[in-house]
Amino acid sequence: MFTIKSQAEIDKMRKSGEILYETLQLIKKNSVPGVTTKELDRIAEEFIVKNKAVPSFKGYDVGIPGVPPFPASICASVNEQVVHGIPGLNRLKDGDIISIDVGVFFNGYHADAARTFAVGKVSEGAQKLIDVTRQSFFEGLKQMVIGNHIRDISGAIQNYAENSGFSVVRDFVGHGIGTQMHEPPEIPNYVTKRRGVKLEKGMVIAVEPMINEGSYNVEVLDNNWTVVTSDGLLSAHYENTVAITEDGPVILTRF
Repeated sequence: MFTIKSQAEIDKMRKSGEILYETLQLIKKNSVPGVTTKELDRIAEEFIVKNKAVPSFKGYDVGIPGVPPFPASICASVNEQVVHGIPGLNRLKDGDIISIDVGVFFNGYHADAARTFAVGKVSEGAQKLIDVTRQSFFEGLKQMVIGNHIRDISGAIQNYAENSGFSVVRDFVGHGIGTQMHEPPEIPNYVTKRRGVKLEKGMVIAVEPMINEGSYNVEVLDNNWTVVTSDGLLSAHYENTVAITEDGPVILTRF
């Protein structure tokens, strides 16, 4: 069952979100041709720790036999990598796109957000994918109001993405968030048979469209973490942590 947060709890999560937002801005500035994703991970971790917070992802254990704890502070997914890319020594190239997913734990509460950045000059198709993925989130945001159901969010995201010529990943979804990184309810980015729970004041959710250039089918690499598109085409990711309030949705990971 999902948890309801008080205003004091939401305010704490807003602080986690501010640190996270600034982390993403720092990574965006440094996502240039020649940099390694391992260097981006170092930059992010140092900034988070300097702000007396903890990277939520480092050491995260899904509890599945054979899947090791996540070894880094950010997920860095390049081009056809959808989510959960492990930072390494490969250097970004002009024309790449990189999806950065970050979690921050501060004062007892998590925040979670993701962005896809263009590295140097990218193709028109790649930029359109980035833009549509971002806007699909904001189409979903319009539905994040008290009394609506999860499926209202899912449908808005899916309709916008598919009407723009892209596909919506089915294997991974958004989630509730608070004292735990992943809490109920699940937030699919596509319509399911169930309406899902009704949105209530005090719910906090992490909504994260993952949109593919080609097929929505994905595969997991041998490291048991990194997810890639099955057809090798591009993927983009956009996420924010959002509080449901009487005055409408409030993004906690965006100034």
